[in-house]
Amino acid sequence: MRKKGTLKQILLITDGCSNQGEDPVAMAALAHEQGIAVNVIGVLNEDAPEYHRQGLKEIEDIAMAGGGISQVVYTKQLAQTVKMVTQKAMAQTIKGVVNAELQQILGSKSTMDDLPPDKRGEVMEVVDEMGETMNLEVLVLIDASGSMEDKMLTVQESLLDLSISLNSRIGENEFSIFAFPGKKKEVEELLSWSSKLDSIGKIFSKLTLGGITPTGPAIKEGIAAFTRKRSSKRSFLSDDAPGYIEESGM
Repeated sequence: MRKKGTLKQILLITDGCSNQGEDPVAMAALAHEQGIAVNVIGVLNEDAPEYHRQGLKEIEDIAMAGGGISQVVYTKQLAQTVKMVTQKAMAQTIKGVVNAELQQILGSKSTMDDLPPDKRGEVMEVVDEMGETMNLEVLVLIDASGSMEDKMLTVQESLLDLSISLNSRIGENEFSIFAFPGKKKEVEELLSWSSKLDSIGKIFSKLTLGGITPTGPAIKEGIAAFTRKRSSKRSFLSDDAPGYIEESGM
């Protein structure tokens, strides 16, 4: 089984319903088709208005279409949830890859759960090892509509905490951050791909909150950012270069 490759995740952090542009559920499905899991964290205040609570179904639908995980939390619980969702999504994706390979070996209906206990334990060890060694790319989409203003400090602290917690992995971690809406367009890049989020305070200080909630266009731009990253790697490394390995498209 492959122990190297790259896990690609979009992490969407929002508190309300999308109201502009493409259908976010359709965009999440498109991301999933391209090997990108879409995970959604819905952030609510304790006294969240009813229309925010009505957005919970959209949060679930986006994650389901994106092959990811959804979780709704109150603001104060966000830091722990960001880590949990990211790591749980990694394990879910790896388990799906392992099951696909087992089906090729053992038959179309076989999964890890069908294995004898001793063999299942061996496969779970492989899953755990892959979780430590595979490279991870997380593109964060932050809802910057006006109602998120009192949550931004918590979002900032949560992402820094995520970066620190993942640093113990053997595999490489890379992060990119986009906000929607941006100052001049629907989606704005705040941070290009980086292995650390230690300068995140400066990034958030540039944010201007308010306006529409273009969740669909944000996911679409996230897909494009992964595509640009892949293209730039290919242009840097020719197929003839020694040691060139095509990235796994999980």
